[in-house]
Amino acid sequence: MATARPWLCCSLVTAAAAICEPSPAMAADFYANKTIELVVGSAVGGGYDIYSRAIARHLPRFIAGQPTIVVKNQPGAGSSRAASYIYSVAPKDGTVIGMVFPGVIIAPLLEERAQTLLDPAKLQFLASADNATRVCATYERSSIKTFADALKRKAIMGASAVGASTRDYANMHRRSSGALFEVVSGYKGTADILLAMERGEVDGLCGWDWSSLKSQRPDWLRDRKVNILVQVNLEAEDELTRLGVPPVWQFVKDETDRRAVELIIGQQVFGRPYIAPPGVPAEQIATLRAAFSATLKDKDFLADAEKLRIDVSPSSGQKIQETVEKLYATPKPIVDRARELIKP
Repeated sequence: MATARPWLCCSLVTAAAAICEPSPAMAADFYANKTIELVVGSAVGGGYDIYSRAIARHLPRFIAGQPTIVVKNQPGAGSSRAASYIYSVAPKDGTVIGMVFPGVIIAPLLEERAQTLLDPAKLQFLASADNATRVCATYERSSIKTFADALKRKAIMGASAVGASTRDYANMHRRSSGALFEVVSGYKGTADILLAMERGEVDGLCGWDWSSLKSQRPDWLRDRKVNILVQVNLEAEDELTRLGVPPVWQFVKDETDRRAVELIIGQQVFGRPYIAPPGVPAEQIATLRAAFSATLKDKDFLADAEKLRIDVSPSSGQKIQETVEKLYATPKPIVDRARELIKP
């Protein structure tokens, strides 16, 4: 059998790459005079909304053809409403993208009822703007000043819908650490929970992104109106450690519970995930991934983020895709225990 000549193989590979690689002209032709709809699965004024509107101001500069980007809020069911729209209804041509709660991506693994809504492995991940740290916090008037207090006295914690971190994390702490949290669900989003804290309806909330706290209520930090009870992350956040906020691992004693908590909070690696529907052509996905990567490193965007007090610790779309695959490979006994921890 004849051996293929090396130079011929290289020529064929080079030619194939040239055919497959989307050119800037092709991207410009596609996105010129178009509008990209950025669907945000949370209410106006929340942390996810703040991030998305900031990114939308800068992203068009890095997309050939410079399309207009319009942000549309579609809150409901812990971002599931927006995720289902993007997954099943939105055009699959790169003109509709979304930002959803990470809980939606992990929900089919942790909540059986969510399995028919979407398959996260079929979503196309574009980027994440932050590797999130989350906290439990109470308002200044609450008698619960520390997590140790929460282990001794009841605290009423506000929460939104199934799949939202405010609900899941409060239940997780209740079962894995013994915190005496009474969870009151039904709030539209964190903005409404914060107002409820100020009105004295609830003591506080859990699953609140540290970056959102700094952007939504900077005056609470400045005037010491907030008690940060615990930091929830795989690795401690330096800023919170300097403030004396203990890590969640200090309060989780059982090894199985520890592994289950690791699974639940693994979603924070993609703390601000941007997604596209299944079936969007590779050319558009490559264009959007490159645009997000450039935007999240751009000096003008980072200056804007600093003014808004939002943290930027980006992850690539490819890294998120791989992380989701690893989470879904978790052994069943750990998955089962994680489900128990977040159950209402």
